[in-house]
This record gives sequence, C-alpha cells and structure tokens, in this order.
Amino acid sequence: MAMASLARRKAYAVVSSSRSSLFLTSLRGFASGSDENDVVVIGGGPGGYVAAIKASQLGLKTTCIEKRGTLGGTCLNVGCIPSKALLHSSHMYHEAKHAFANHGVKCSSVEVDLAAMMAQKDKAVSNLTKGIEGLFKKNKVNYVKGYGKFVSPSEVSVDTVDGGNTVVKGKHIIIATGSDVKSLPGVTIDEKKIVSSTGALALTEIPKRLVVIGAGYIGLEMGSVWGRLGSEVTVVEFASEIVPTMDAEIRKQFQRSLEKQGMKFQLKTKVVGVDTSGDGVKLTLEPAAGGDQTTLETDVVLVSAGRTPFTAGLGLDKIGVETDKIGRILVNERFTTNVSGVYAIGDVIPGPMLAHKAEEDGVACVEYIAGKVGHVDYDKVPGVVYTTPEVAYVGKTEEQVKALGVEYRVGKFPFMANSRAKAIDNAEGLVKILAEKETDKILGVHIMAPNAGELIHEAAIALQYDASSEDIARVCHAHPTMSEAVKEAAMATYDKPIHI
Repeated sequence: MAMASLARRKAYAVVSSSRSSLFLTSLRGFASGSDENDVVVIGGGPGGYVAAIKASQLGLKTTCIEKRGTLGGTCLNVGCIPSKALLHSSHMYHEAKHAFANHGVKCSSVEVDLAAMMAQKDKAVSNLTKGIEGLFKKNKVNYVKGYGKFVSPSEVSVDTVDGGNTVVKGKHIIIATGSDVKSLPGVTIDEKKIVSSTGALALTEIPKRLVVIGAGYIGLEMGSVWGRLGSEVTVVEFASEIVPTMDAEIRKQFQRSLEKQGMKFQLKTKVVGVDTSGDGVKLTLEPAAGGDQTTLETDVVLVSAGRTPFTAGLGLDKIGVETDKIGRILVNERFTTNVSGVYAIGDVIPGPMLAHKAEEDGVACVEYIAGKVGHVDYDKVPGVVYTTPEVAYVGKTEEQVKALGVEYRVGKFPFMANSRAKAIDNAEGLVKILAEKETDKILGVHIMAPNAGELIHEAAIALQYDASSEDIARVCHAHPTMSEAVKEAAMATYDKPIHI
C-alpha cells in the first residue's frame, strides 16, 4: 500500500500556498549574493526560508532575499505566531477568571496587563526570527536584506535596507513573496480605528466594542482574543456562513460555541459605508442581497476579508511571468512558471493560503530543481482554526463527498463521552469521520475540541497512506487521552463504538 501511495503522490506534485511573507532583504555581512547561485529565493517566509534551507541541504549554493529585515514572513512576524501567543495568553486570563474556581483555585482578583501580554508575544516572535537566522548560518544559506525585483530571469536587483543596492544572480529563482491583506472598497485601514490583522495584534488598549469584517480563520481568531479580554465582538460576514471550507455540521456547532462565548454574528451582510469622524467608527450595513440599511457603532474595526498575492514591484512584467486575473502566478506541477528558470510557491500561486502548505511547496520545488521528485497533495493538508474550542480538519467535508456521488459512512464520537475530556472539565466538541462505504477508505476527518490542531495529525497520516477507519480503530490508543475519541469515531464508522 505504501509503494502504491508513493506512486500516486509522485503523480500529482501540486501547487500550494503560503502564509509566507513579503520578500526581500538586506546585505547581512555573510552574504554578498554577487556570485551566481544555484538557487535564489525571493521571500523569507515559511515557504521561502524552508526552500532556501532545503536547497542548501541538497548541495545547492543558495541566497535568500527578504525585505522585512527579519525572517519568517507574515506568519512569524505579524500572523500565525503572534496571534497564537495572544490566543494562549487571553485563554489563560479567561480560564483564571471563569474556570479556575471550578477546580478549587480561587483568585481574589484577576486583571489584564496588556503591555506585559504584548511583550511576551513580541519576545516569542523575536526568538523565533533569530532562530531562523541561526538555521541559515548552520546550513550556509546566504541572506540578503532588501527589496528585490527582477532585471532578467537570472538576476534580481536588491535595494538593501541599509540604502545600498546589489544584484543577486541565480540559475533558478523561486518567488516566495507571500500575500498581503485584501482591502475592501471604501474602507481605509489606518491601523488605529480600522485595523488589519497586523494592527489587531498591536492594540494598546482593549476596545470596548470590536467589529470584525470577515468570518474566516483570522477574523474569528482575533475576535476570540479580544472577546476573551473583554471586548464586545460582532462579526459581519457577506456570505451566509462562517468558515466556508468547514464541514457544515461542525460549522454549526462551532458557531453556536462562539455565540455562547458572547460573539455576535451578522451574516449575509455587507459594509457599504464607514464614518470615522467621531470618537469611534460608524458602519453602514446592508443585506448582501440588497435592502434597508442599518448602522453599527464600534470603537475598532478589524478588516479580515482575506488575503491577496504580493507580487507588486517584483518586475514580473519585465521578464514576462504570466499571472491570472487576481495576480496569482501560474505554475505547473513542478512549480515552474512560463519563464525558464523562474519558479513560484506559496501564497503567490493558486491554492489555499496556509503557511504549512507553503513549506511543503518549498521543499517539493527545490527537490525538483535538484533532480529529485517532490510532492504536495493539497487534498491531504490539514486546516486549523485556533479558537477555543479549536476546529481542525483534513480531507473532504460531507458536502464534498455527497457532491462526488460516493457512497459513504459517517462515524462520530462526542468528547462528552471521553474520559480525559470529562476529567479536565473540557468536553465540548466531537470527532467526525467520513469513509467510503465499499472500501472503508477514510475520506475526511473533522474535529472540534481542545487541541484539535494536535489531534488532527493522526488523521492526516491515515489519509496520506489511504488507511481505512478500521486501521485507526485497531491501533491501541493510550488511556485516558483525548485521542481515544478519534479511535472511537473510527470504530463508529466501520462498526460500533464502545463508550457511547
């Protein structure tokens, strides 16, 4: 089965995305970039820095160009990492205030020191960015800090952060410049009253009221942070549902959970006007299908309506790299553009914008350059919403399976019946497994639970090797653990669970 699976994986080798960041870079002392490189990577985010390290490990002389002056891209600097730091800190505060007493831990007074919370977040970011620089030194990756743009398919001109300029030459150049915040017509982000996710990570005081425009991963996570710290959070979403990529059954339970926590939702609603002339912000709203307008007043607005590929100023038109109508770079299964020697990975190409997927893109792209075979199976990349509870999923949703016309079975197991979840008094959520009826092959797994983002990887491995639900069910799981819920859901899929 493993050999057949490997053959299948070699057959697809896809494209991906990255929450990687903008690119580019300054001369770092140990990097001149003037001699020809085997590989040049424009962008030091998750896709870019991983590609650079892997290329060097494969014996290719490599230079990475990064504009920001710190490695890690949007994800590490103003995205995944700082948001998870604040999610954890705000969760600890919320638990101390609302849950500790149930466990016999009484606090006479619990208060937020926002400055200290932000400092902890900044420390985590700083340590990790420095860690990537250390990995570059260890793996002998040249690092140039500055803004790069093509002057030819084999040359990148870099305006360095210290005011100079250098030309970096390469036989193979990988574009890994990530994505930027998608703007909304008539909504100007000032990072004070109207903020992007970057501004939401750096607020200097807790807003009494917060409106989030967009009910995707980022909006719900940042809304959760400030909601736990005391903000009244309202989410305005144009679509009829939150997180459209999520399984519908899980989505409904997830939304109910967020509503219990105090988050309000206005779905099928669009923002048609913004007034910042007063102390706060006044939004004019309208039904998505048209109708009577209403107003909504708030202190801060978070614009979280998605992201867009960052390719501005790269000089793609100068060398003739083809893009689609929304600016994504078109590549083949080997991540090659229409221009020989120029490649692209991560958020700048079609596909979901996920940091971990960008990393896989980077590795696969470099493996192809080195004459090996790379692979990224986009159907088997997990997604996680890091709220409380977390939601994680991999593979198909039930709606997608129905659309394919495949006969299937569904197995579910609630955490209310899981001994570890009951013991820690945190038993909200469930595991849901979809499997093909005839073969029992797992098609999708969906988890809503504490630490669902950790639990999902057992399922990701199972899907990668075309395992059946019985395969998971017959693996001995330690007791008591949350992971036993995955085993029980698998048992419920092909036979019957024990504990419900």
